[in-house]
Amino acid sequence: MAAFCRGRHRLKSISGLQTSIRQLSGKFDYDVVVIGGGSGGLAFSKEAAQLGKKVAVLDYVEPSAKGTKWGLGGTCVNVGCIPKKLMHQAALLGTAIKDAQKYGWTIPSPVSHDWATMAAAVQGHVKSLNWGHRVQLQDKKVKYLNMKGSLVDEHTVKGVTARGKEMTVTTRNIVIATGGRPKHPTHVIGAVEHGITSDDIFWLKESPGKTLVVGASYVGLECAGFLTGIGLDTTIMVRSIALRGFDQQMSGMVTDYMEAYGTKFAWKCSPTKVERLPSGSLQVTWVNNSTKQEGRDTFDSVLWAVGRAPEAKQLNLEKVGVRLDEETGKIVVGPDEVTSVPSIYSIGDISQGRPELTPTAIQAGRLLARRLATDSKELMNYDNVATAVFTPLEYACVGLSEEDAEKKHGKDSIEVLHAFYKPLEFTVAERDASQCYIKAVCLRGGDQRILGLHFTGPSAGEVIQGFALGLQCGATYTHLLNTVGIHPTCAEELTKLNVTKRSGLDATVTGC
Repeated sequence: MAAFCRGRHRLKSISGLQTSIRQLSGKFDYDVVVIGGGSGGLAFSKEAAQLGKKVAVLDYVEPSAKGTKWGLGGTCVNVGCIPKKLMHQAALLGTAIKDAQKYGWTIPSPVSHDWATMAAAVQGHVKSLNWGHRVQLQDKKVKYLNMKGSLVDEHTVKGVTARGKEMTVTTRNIVIATGGRPKHPTHVIGAVEHGITSDDIFWLKESPGKTLVVGASYVGLECAGFLTGIGLDTTIMVRSIALRGFDQQMSGMVTDYMEAYGTKFAWKCSPTKVERLPSGSLQVTWVNNSTKQEGRDTFDSVLWAVGRAPEAKQLNLEKVGVRLDEETGKIVVGPDEVTSVPSIYSIGDISQGRPELTPTAIQAGRLLARRLATDSKELMNYDNVATAVFTPLEYACVGLSEEDAEKKHGKDSIEVLHAFYKPLEFTVAERDASQCYIKAVCLRGGDQRILGLHFTGPSAGEVIQGFALGLQCGATYTHLLNTVGIHPTCAEELTKLNVTKRSGLDATVTGC
């Protein structure tokens, strides 16, 4: 055994010597090695390979605390945007069935939803995307390694398979794109043993049943929204505020609609313990942060949506000299995505100060690939990135919130134009439209440049996506008024904004 260990040590020494020789000679196994096979890492890899670089991607999914694991593609494809939007669509179809009867459709009763059918269809689509990504990498001659990656030095990456087999490769540059994973609250007894996260919810074979969602981030609200929409008893526990970081007036519109829609809210409450009862149910104990009173209830599932942590611990970053933000644990990067080590770059959610959004990671990855492979100097523009929250009443925005605009420019220097409107689709169906709302946050002086647009209503993301182009081009309130709307649409209401908050006048839209 001792002889074997000495032999193995000698092999590693030879490997290290070979690595040093390659580095000194300027010859590497790859031009770029990417650690992380999510949206940003894949976008970079395909672009760099297409531009003639020799690229390898290391991607390995550590199973969740509940053992859930998935394939290539990262959070968005497997446990984020894609399955979330499909399950949101399932909920919207449930609402559409109710509306259809007012439009003359005869719907046999009772109408019910089958989780297993939906889950199988969603999971089947996700698996097809996993396969598609592998084919694309192969077609572009990107080497895919299903291994956990970590840094040996600024030009060497170690990969480890699930069975513990190791290999090292040398590379001129390294791109880290490992993203983040959901957190479990460490102060709650039984949180890990008895709870699930967004890493698990989309891969459940059976319905989660009566569910407590802890946390009111966009992840928590979206999951609670589609669970309510398919008929499940759902409660959201909110420690402080909903949709932190978003415009808080719009956040109120979203949660008010959700409450009217059937989702329950436990405001200003924090869980302290989760325990499994002999019946199999989960008993949750919590404290009201205002009254300090204790409460209890039983649920079939508890979903933690209390934030995400960067996947950085296993990368060996500190040893190589990659600087991390002390508060967030994310990688500190410059405008060109470079870390504190010149040959190492970082893109996507693991980078400090970057929006945790799939499209920004994709765009940043492509632009970085062009800078490394060509004479391009173009940097990623992180200003005015649009986003949407796929709650029962969707919310989308681009630019500054009203609060951030006030902080940046002063309350007296901004003008907020707003309107309450009623989607035509809601009229015959007799649906409540009291939270369908639009506002434009503008500079008050000069040409009244638009600082932010906010919209709650049907297909909110589709509406705001087009207007985001306007903000990139420096759109003003005058430009908005001079844009002729498409009638009858919800989006056209943005082009008709004429009531300011400052005026105190009724902002309800009447007539066509």
